[in-house]
Amino acid sequence: MTLHSILIQKLLSTNAQLGRRTAAHHLKEYTYGMRNKMAIIDSDKTLICMRSALNFMASLARRNGRFMFINTNPLYDDIFHLMTTRVGSYSPSTNSLWRTGGFLTNSYSPKKFRSRNKKLVFGPTQPPDCIFILDTDSKSSVINEAHNLNIPVVAVVDSSMPLHSFSRVAYPVPANPSVQFVYLFCNLVTKTLLLEKEKNMLKEESAPHKIQAAKAEKINGTVTVFPYASLPPLPQDIEETKKLLEKLVVLKFDDAASPRDMGLEGPKSAVSICNGLTFLDLIINQIQTLDSKYGCKVPLLLLNKDDTHVNTLKVLEKYPESTVDVQRIKQGEGEVPELESLGRHYDKEEVKLPFDNGDMFHSLMTSGTLDFLLSQGKEYILVINKDNVATVIDPNILNHLVTNNIECCMEVTPSNSFHSNFTPMNIKENSKLIDTTNMWVSLSAIKRLVNTHKLKHQNSSVSKLFDKVIAVSVPEARFLPLDATSDLLLLQSDLYTCKEGALIRNPARTNPLNPVIDLGPEFQKVGDFESRFKSIPSIIGLDSLTVRGNVWFGANITLKGQVAITAKPGLRLEIPDGLVIENKEVNCLADIQG
Repeated sequence: MTLHSILIQKLLSTNAQLGRRTAAHHLKEYTYGMRNKMAIIDSDKTLICMRSALNFMASLARRNGRFMFINTNPLYDDIFHLMTTRVGSYSPSTNSLWRTGGFLTNSYSPKKFRSRNKKLVFGPTQPPDCIFILDTDSKSSVINEAHNLNIPVVAVVDSSMPLHSFSRVAYPVPANPSVQFVYLFCNLVTKTLLLEKEKNMLKEESAPHKIQAAKAEKINGTVTVFPYASLPPLPQDIEETKKLLEKLVVLKFDDAASPRDMGLEGPKSAVSICNGLTFLDLIINQIQTLDSKYGCKVPLLLLNKDDTHVNTLKVLEKYPESTVDVQRIKQGEGEVPELESLGRHYDKEEVKLPFDNGDMFHSLMTSGTLDFLLSQGKEYILVINKDNVATVIDPNILNHLVTNNIECCMEVTPSNSFHSNFTPMNIKENSKLIDTTNMWVSLSAIKRLVNTHKLKHQNSSVSKLFDKVIAVSVPEARFLPLDATSDLLLLQSDLYTCKEGALIRNPARTNPLNPVIDLGPEFQKVGDFESRFKSIPSIIGLDSLTVRGNVWFGANITLKGQVAITAKPGLRLEIPDGLVIENKEVNCLADIQG
């Protein structure tokens, strides 16, 4: 028996297929027909709609979205109580009976409802990002108010639901709301939200982007932040700049742990992001530009695990005659690390190479790589993380570090509350900076910490272990994280081009902010994302884009203003080639062909 058959059998056991005695015309596409004067709901369509609804809720939970769960039937009280308690959206103080009318638009003055059993279980106190409701009917003020506030609704709908209510449900699930089905559906919602909550916790622990003083400050004080514009220029003598760059080594490390969320089997650095170039291509091109311009020799270290090593080698095959000194460090489980350089090999002792800064620095020392770099006259290492694809190997920062004998420098960029024209300041508790995840570190300082046993194997920041630590606030254009396929759409569009390994924003866009792109769960995997676009649309004039459902894009499409495209559950919506969509909400082809 296949998995699909098992799921259908499970649905049938809950009587989800039993509809009302009538089937509304707009719901006939979800039914098989009539039997014994009763509409029979298509279980395949129910399963598809359940998957769409769960994927949508998972995508919101992934971004810490807020949910409101509404129970309108006393038979479901125990089920809802169990679900909301487990997902953390239940509080005894909110276990009251409230009037449903005006519960969103007039939420600041709720009134007790004394005649009918209408129970609302509120999660967050702010307006919700999604409303989950069962047992809907034509008089439901919940759906009407959610529609007025553009809040998507996930709801179980029966075969006789009126059109004006059905059309306002973003993710309808056609089914008979029996207690067995409600238990099954709520159980799936609970597991989905708990899984995404666990993923978010792991992601925050492994690679947080936003840092505060508590994370960036030293033990005896705070970290001074220098605006990039205040850094002194490079020496006018090219020979002096060459000597400066000869002291630098670049380390790029990658693993395949986090890319799993995007459906990647290899590292993010091997994904095509701009003009057919990968992030690794951009780094190599930047080093080639520096080497040719100043006549220097900046080596590139690639630290990979076995699950990313093969994909990295494929990228390097494009540079058979490259002058860049690329040294590859790989490690498999229980294997001896191997340091390979183009044209020569180094035999090193067995050592574990975990992927956090503290353990990575310790590994450079124990593997002998650190001593080898110091013997070559290298003084600083630039550690580049896999996520920030707008990284720039900037000799101006290196010049400031060498001149002032800085041991550790973090690249940060101001949040929206900051401005780029501020003077050197200290990171305080009430300030927030975005960590670009790039770090410049003195090699001799790393060796000192390892020799004195101060560098421990830990996941927390190691910057507080160094004596002289600063942060440089680089331009916001140097922070472009690749965390989701929505970021990939920005990078692969006509909004960005590549020049000498650096991403350049298209000057034709007058809006200083990038478009806000929100792709549904159908676009979450890179493979699905690539298959749903014949070519990436032009988004120079785009302000925001929201895509939900089974949507497919043709070639040479132009998007402008605010665009929202939503396909009905179970149906496919294809956007024709060469179309220009400006300030429209698209739910069917008639919306764009009229």
